[in-house]
Amino acid sequence: MRRPLWLIPVVALLALWLWSQQGARQPTGDSGASAPVAVSAGDGLATSAPAFLPAEARDVLRRIADGGPFAHRQDGSTFQNRERRLPAQARGYYREYTVETPGSGDRGARRIVTGGDPPSEYYYTDDHYRSFRRFDPPAQGAAR
Repeated sequence: MRRPLWLIPVVALLALWLWSQQGARQPTGDSGASAPVAVSAGDGLATSAPAFLPAEARDVLRRIADGGPFAHRQDGSTFQNRERRLPAQARGYYREYTVETPGSGDRGARRIVTGGDPPSEYYYTDDHYRSFRRFDPPAQGAAR
């Protein structure tokens, strides 16, 4: 029985696609982003923003502390945690804010997500919600 030759590349492409999808769901080990990471000073109060936050995040943190204004209409909107990467909470607990990506023509992939009102939890993602890093916000005045 002769098999159609077109079947070989179709199966190869399917295998490649499945492999790439599995890699996209699993954060790399060297990113440090697979689990939330608390960053704080020895006394429990953060004194400066964590090194993994880009410079643009400092302005966003200042605006969050000041209650705005925000650069994007979606900023401050409910983050629904559909990916279930953050601890389960009631709807409306999490809020998301855009962290500008220089050179990007859109909002980009970087976000700060806060939890609570007023915020008591802070998370950063640079891969559009695939992974998060927890951090303590800088003390008032330290982000300036």
